[in-house]
Amino acid sequence: MPSVTPQYRDFILDLLSPLQPLARRTFSGVGLFADGVMFGLLVREAFYLRVSDATRGNFEDAGSVPFSYDRAGRQVSLTAYYEVPERLLEQPDELRQWARDAIGAAHMAKRRR
Repeated sequence: MPSVTPQYRDFILDLLSPLQPLARRTFSGVGLFADGVMFGLLVREAFYLRVSDATRGNFEDAGSVPFSYDRAGRQVSLTAYYEVPERLLEQPDELRQWARDAIGAAHMAKRRR
Protein backbone atom coordinates (compact mmCIF):
# COMPACT_ATOMS: atom_id res chain seq x y z
CA MET A 1 0.00 0.00 0.00
CA PRO A 2 1.42 3.43 -0.87
CA SER A 3 2.19 5.69 2.06
CA VAL A 4 -0.20 8.37 0.70
CA THR A 5 -2.86 7.84 -1.93
CA PRO A 6 -3.04 10.35 -4.77
CA GLN A 7 -6.65 11.06 -3.78
CA TYR A 8 -5.71 12.05 -0.22
CA ARG A 9 -2.78 14.15 -1.43
CA ASP A 10 -5.02 15.95 -3.93
CA PHE A 11 -7.73 16.49 -1.28
CA ILE A 12 -5.25 18.22 1.05
CA LEU A 13 -3.67 20.23 -1.78
CA ASP A 14 -7.13 21.41 -2.82
CA LEU A 15 -7.92 22.56 0.74
CA LEU A 16 -4.64 24.47 0.85
CA SER A 17 -4.70 25.74 -2.74
CA PRO A 18 -4.79 29.48 -1.81
CA LEU A 19 -1.36 28.94 -0.19
CA GLN A 20 0.00 27.39 -3.41
CA PRO A 21 1.72 24.44 -1.74
CA LEU A 22 4.10 22.17 -3.61
CA ALA A 23 4.02 18.44 -2.90
CA ARG A 24 7.24 16.43 -3.05
CA ARG A 25 7.83 12.79 -2.24
CA THR A 26 9.86 12.24 0.91
CA PHE A 27 11.33 9.06 2.35
CA SER A 28 8.09 8.30 4.19
CA GLY A 29 5.34 10.13 2.34
CA VAL A 30 4.78 13.55 0.83
CA GLY A 31 6.28 16.83 2.07
CA LEU A 32 4.30 20.05 1.62
CA PHE A 33 6.36 23.13 0.78
CA ALA A 34 5.63 26.85 0.52
CA ASP A 35 7.90 29.87 0.47
CA GLY A 36 10.96 27.62 0.32
CA VAL A 37 10.23 25.65 3.51
CA MET A 38 8.58 22.34 4.36
CA PHE A 39 5.54 23.08 6.50
CA GLY A 40 3.53 19.88 6.26
CA LEU A 41 3.79 16.14 5.90
CA LEU A 42 1.37 13.53 4.56
CA VAL A 43 2.03 9.98 5.74
CA ARG A 44 -0.33 6.97 5.76
CA GLU A 45 -3.41 9.13 5.06
CA ALA A 46 -2.58 11.46 7.94
CA PHE A 47 -1.75 15.18 7.68
CA TYR A 48 0.84 16.81 9.94
CA LEU A 49 1.82 20.47 10.25
CA ARG A 50 5.04 22.05 11.52
CA VAL A 51 4.67 23.51 15.01
CA SER A 52 6.52 26.09 17.05
CA ASP A 53 6.57 26.67 20.78
CA ALA A 54 3.77 29.20 20.20
CA THR A 55 1.50 26.82 18.25
CA ARG A 56 2.21 23.40 19.81
CA GLY A 57 -0.38 24.01 22.53
CA ASN A 58 -3.16 24.45 19.96
CA PHE A 59 -2.45 20.96 18.65
CA GLU A 60 -2.11 19.42 22.10
CA ASP A 61 -5.34 21.07 23.27
CA ALA A 62 -7.09 19.49 20.27
CA GLY A 63 -5.74 16.05 21.23
CA SER A 64 -3.23 15.86 18.39
CA VAL A 65 -0.08 13.81 18.61
CA PRO A 66 3.35 14.29 17.05
CA PHE A 67 4.40 12.39 13.95
CA SER A 68 6.02 9.11 14.94
CA TYR A 69 7.40 6.07 13.20
CA ASP A 70 8.97 2.74 14.03
CA ARG A 71 12.73 2.42 13.60
CA ALA A 72 14.51 -0.79 14.43
CA GLY A 73 11.68 -1.88 16.71
CA ARG A 74 11.36 1.34 18.68
CA GLN A 75 9.02 4.30 18.35
CA VAL A 76 10.58 7.62 17.27
CA SER A 77 8.60 10.88 17.57
CA LEU A 78 9.25 14.03 15.56
CA THR A 79 7.80 16.69 17.82
CA ALA A 80 8.23 19.37 15.16
CA TYR A 81 5.18 17.99 13.30
CA TYR A 82 1.76 17.35 14.86
CA GLU A 83 -1.27 15.68 13.31
CA VAL A 84 -3.92 18.11 12.08
CA PRO A 85 -7.15 17.84 14.09
CA GLU A 86 -9.75 16.05 11.95
CA ARG A 87 -12.31 18.86 12.41
CA LEU A 88 -10.05 21.26 10.47
CA LEU A 89 -10.52 19.22 7.30
CA GLU A 90 -14.11 20.49 7.34
CA GLN A 91 -13.11 24.08 8.16
CA PRO A 92 -10.81 25.15 5.32
CA ASP A 93 -10.41 28.78 6.41
CA GLU A 94 -9.21 27.76 9.86
CA LEU A 95 -7.08 24.98 8.37
CA ARG A 96 -5.35 27.49 6.12
CA GLN A 97 -4.61 29.72 9.12
CA TRP A 98 -3.01 26.78 10.93
CA ALA A 99 -1.03 26.07 7.74
CA ARG A 100 0.12 29.72 7.58
CA ASP A 101 1.28 29.37 11.19
CA ALA A 102 3.11 26.19 10.18
CA ILE A 103 4.86 28.03 7.35
CA GLY A 104 5.94 30.66 9.88
CA ALA A 105 7.18 27.93 12.25
CA ALA A 106 9.19 26.39 9.41
CA HIS A 107 10.78 29.74 8.59
CA MET A 108 11.68 30.24 12.28
CA ALA A 109 13.31 26.83 12.41
CA LYS A 110 15.23 27.53 9.22
CA ARG A 111 16.57 30.84 10.63
CA ARG A 112 17.73 29.07 13.81
CA ARG A 113 19.88 26.66 11.79
